[in-house]
Amino acid sequence: MFAKMKNIDTAFRYVRSFTVLVVVGCIIICCYIIYSSFSALTLMEDRVYILANGKAIEAYSSDRKDNIPVEAKDHVKTFHKFFFTLDPDDKVIKDNVTKALYLADDSAKRIYDDLKESGYYSGIISGNISQTIIVDSISIDIKEYPYHFKCYAKQKIIRTTSILDRSLITEGTLRNVSRSDNNPHGFLIEHWNTIENKDLKVENRK
Repeated sequence: MFAKMKNIDTAFRYVRSFTVLVVVGCIIICCYIIYSSFSALTLMEDRVYILANGKAIEAYSSDRKDNIPVEAKDHVKTFHKFFFTLDPDDKVIKDNVTKALYLADDSAKRIYDDLKESGYYSGIISGNISQTIIVDSISIDIKEYPYHFKCYAKQKIIRTTSILDRSLITEGTLRNVSRSDNNPHGFLIEHWNTIENKDLKVENRK
């Protein structure tokens, strides 16, 4: 009888030890699964998928400070493209200038108002003139905030009888603002002014 009790006690110890091992193993496995899930979730948060032409393209997210030079240059380029791309159509001019003014402060609005009052835009319409711009380079100083920039570009003014090439150099500063549909980069151009705008060459049209 004592031998039987001893066997039962030994068996109970074995079962208890096995149960403890199983519970500890389950806890370890659960902790590993939770850790792996959080790691996978963190990794997925750093990935963005863009759908282009029916294909999913993977992109990676990063802090804004890593992209400031790229976004700032594109913001300045976009502003100049809208402000200086003009055709002999009042609606096109208003649409482009409106898009540009969302990207800059009243310094750009004052220049627009001055050009409008001087008859610059009405002259483009009446003279059937088209104006395009090619941005050669943009320098951004991100060491100090607000960020100072210089934009080097060339204008092409197409008239009925000639094509005029002009050099254009402007400067200003960039301030951080909230992103929106009208301002996707989240910058605002301030103290914008023209440093140089001179004729380079004139080509007669046949």
